[in-house]
Amino acid sequence: MISGTVTIATEICKGCELCIVSCPQDSLGLSASINHKGYRFAQLVQNNCTGCTNCALVCPDSAITVYREAKSKRPANMHIASQAA
Repeated sequence: MISGTVTIATEICKGCELCIVSCPQDSLGLSASINHKGYRFAQLVQNNCTGCTNCALVCPDSAITVYREAKSKRPANMHIASQAA
């Protein structure tokens, strides 16, 4: 499974919730805190992010950066060995 995470520029976020709605993993939610502009900001609430980038794509303020772990590469001969077994 692909793993990812996000960072959110909390002082830029206006809490529009577009990222929350677009997240297929329900990884995001609104914070209980407010930023200096008076908005509740988005935050990662579950550690199940896949790094799909939906949240960053819909953010009107570009407040979200997505990080995705690289897939571990399986050796080519591993596939052949598992078929022979």
